[in-house]
Parts: sequence; structure tokens; C-alpha cells
Amino acid sequence: MFVEVLVVGIGALAAVTGFFSAIIGYETMKKAGPILSSTPAAGAGLAFSYALGIVVDRGADYVLRQPRRRLRRRHFDSNASYDRARRAIVSEPHIVAMADYARSRMRICRGWSINCLLLIVTGDLLIWRFPVSNRPVLLFAASVMGLLLGSGFFIAWRTITLTGYKKLAQQAGESSQALPNQVGAGTQNP
Repeated sequence: MFVEVLVVGIGALAAVTGFFSAIIGYETMKKAGPILSSTPAAGAGLAFSYALGIVVDRGADYVLRQPRRRLRRRHFDSNASYDRARRAIVSEPHIVAMADYARSRMRICRGWSINCLLLIVTGDLLIWRFPVSNRPVLLFAASVMGLLLGSGFFIAWRTITLTGYKKLAQQAGESSQALPNQVGAGTQNP
């Protein structure tokens, strides 16, 4: 989970840095450039990225809570049935590893769908505040690109989440059906 939180946090750090750069302006950023590109600043940025990643991950989880619950209801009728399915596969390390990998990709897509919204605002602010040519074209291009990427991450999150619930329901169903047969077969006398 460290890497996925860091991947999300780096995008959030870019948004926060861009936002404050837009606030303090172009001339001040030119002066601060050498300090911000130093090794200590990079280390602090990496640590701060991790912290921001946690915040964005939790925020994205909260924002997408209702859509996630609607997706889960397609395969599980209650929280209890979902919990039973998760417990049913816990003894299958290969299935658990695949589910963990899918959850990692889901968290990255979920976080980046929020990051894209933050980066649209930040990018537009930077284009507005910094001296650039063709400002209207750049504002339009940055906004459209951000919306397309954000939509792509959201669709990927939705697809990965729905597929994960579907596979869990299938695997848990297979596990719960296989277990009684195995137990019954082992207890019968030949």
C-alpha cells in the first residue's frame, strides 16, 4: 500500500505546489526555483507526498462510497454476505494476492480521479497567472485533458471495482460449494 499511496500523493503534491505557485506568482517562483529543486526539498516533498496520498486516498474513498456500495450490491445483498465471501477466500493465498493487486490498482485509479480534478483547477490557475501565449487555447486544452484523464481513471476505478466484486462472489461461491463436498468426502466411510 506504500507505493499506491505515494503514487496518488505525488499527483496531489503537484496540485498543491501548482496552486501555491499560482498564488505567489511567477516572479517569486523564479526566485524560489533553486531552493525547491534541492535535494532536501525533494526529500521533504517525497515525505509530504506520502502524507497527501493518505489524505487523497481517504477523501476519494469517502467521495466514491455510495457508487462503490451500488456496485457491491450487484453481487452481494448485504455487508454480511460480502464479509462472508472475503472470509471464504482467506485460505486461498493465490486468490488473496490477485485481489490485493486489483485493490491496489483500484486505489490508484480512485485517487487519480480526484487528483485530475485538483490538477484541472491548478493547471488553469497557473495558466491564468503565469505569462503564457495562447492562454484561451491552453486553458481549454488543460481542462479538456484533465476531464478526459479524470473520466478515464473513474471508469477504470469503476470497472476494476465491479470486476473485483464479481470475482469475489464467484470465488467465494466456488469455495463454499467445494468445502462441504471435501469435508463430506473426508468424513464418509469407504
